[in-house]
Amino acid sequence: MATEIKAPTFPESVAEGTVAAWHKKPGDSVERDELIVEIETDKVVLEVVAPEAGTLTDVMAEEGETVESEQVLGKIGEGSASGSKEDSSSKESASSDNSAEKTESKAESKPAGGGKKHDVKAPSFPESIQEGTVATWHKKVGEAVKRDEVLADIETDKVVLEVVAPADGALQEIKAEEGSQVESEAILATFVEGGGSDEASAPASNDTSSSDDEGADEKVGDKILAPAARKMVAEHDLDVSRIEGTGKGGRILKEDVQKAVKDGSAKKAAKSSAPAKAAAAPAVEGERAEKRVPMSRLRQTIAKRLVQAQQTAAMLTTYNEVDMGAVMSLRAQYKDTFLKAHDTKLGFMGFFVKAASEALKRFPDVNASIDGTDIVYHGYQDIGVAVSTDRGLVVPVLRDTDSMKIADVEKTIVDFGKRARDGKLGIDEMQGGTFTITNGGIFGSLMSTPIINPPQTAILGMHKIQERPMAVNGKVEIRPMMYLALSYDHRMIDGKDAVQFLVTIKELLEDPARLLLDV
Repeated sequence: MATEIKAPTFPESVAEGTVAAWHKKPGDSVERDELIVEIETDKVVLEVVAPEAGTLTDVMAEEGETVESEQVLGKIGEGSASGSKEDSSSKESASSDNSAEKTESKAESKPAGGGKKHDVKAPSFPESIQEGTVATWHKKVGEAVKRDEVLADIETDKVVLEVVAPADGALQEIKAEEGSQVESEAILATFVEGGGSDEASAPASNDTSSSDDEGADEKVGDKILAPAARKMVAEHDLDVSRIEGTGKGGRILKEDVQKAVKDGSAKKAAKSSAPAKAAAAPAVEGERAEKRVPMSRLRQTIAKRLVQAQQTAAMLTTYNEVDMGAVMSLRAQYKDTFLKAHDTKLGFMGFFVKAASEALKRFPDVNASIDGTDIVYHGYQDIGVAVSTDRGLVVPVLRDTDSMKIADVEKTIVDFGKRARDGKLGIDEMQGGTFTITNGGIFGSLMSTPIINPPQTAILGMHKIQERPMAVNGKVEIRPMMYLALSYDHRMIDGKDAVQFLVTIKELLEDPARLLLDV
């Protein structure tokens, strides 16, 4: 009985895909979970694997054809060799399949106690995230790991998610290499319980024994070539190190060599087309080295959102300056007592968050957001605090800041900063927010123009505290001053309200007693 090969279930945002490449031809034998065909969408390339072992009998969607979600692409029949092949070829194929079955059986029996196999899957992404990128594999195939030990990191446009081991054992096969894009709950690897370093040879054994070409695989450097691929490499005098294998364990197939011949990327006389490899090579004397690396998903998202903000919002910035003397005196007077009482340091951000919360209550337009042609007024104050990390800028959100104490604000910000740098922030902690505060002063910025974080309509920029001569009661005094910048969406907020909002923050900071008296 024939088994249907279907296209994956596309997410709602993807209407259709294109058959990019068939890795098997009708009559070829296939193993369960072996890559058969790739479907390319406008966002990601999806791999379709064999639902069971057998022979590919029909291809119902040729390369280049457009297919819909769960459309039938082909069929797999029983048996492991094409009936149309010559008898000798059939015998060789049957022998190869029997060898593959024995090798696979042997590989499965290697783990202690006939270890159980698990599919290592990507985490379930929230609705706002369509896909992620495999950032790092922390374990190699065959390397022993403990239960709940981190196997891989999945980077989304908002957060890095950890994938942990389901049990004590070892990775048997990695199906999603570093840099590949994966969807929610996509299978990343195969894991075997109770395994150790012995399992590392299992995938290679399966790959070698399940070859559908004559002869045995050959290892050239760190590459494994199928017999047909080896023959084509010799014919075209190609550099094997420049050919990317798509078979199991990175095995180079005939199709991979054909692709390299077509695009000319593996010619020995040509320079490598891989920018990362070129950058890694030692620079020739007198040569100015360059390095080209792909943007991380987080950096791509930051770039997209910043450009979107500037293109859609009527953004304008108003400035003011605040005398930080009162806050600094209060901080110096109570910092030791505050530390003993709350087990956290008293910083400046707590005062700014509380002052912003009070100002947002007085000017609801600044706390609102735009949704299409609607204005959404929020009856609460959720303030995002920009945190710089090695991966880029993230904005975790403080919820209901009006009801938070200064100590709560300081503790939460310290926790956000630590977990942001470790990549431990949850997606829900960075969603929402009605207003944002960013502090360029910690890097020495004296003045800047912050960019709005859509769909919010305003953002406050803090800067470096610098002593400057100021006129105070007719006398010149040296005062600790900070420039404040408020960028706002002029579609929503009038200039008068923006200026008064910023003045309110200035007044609350210059006289902190106002925060207690609500005046």
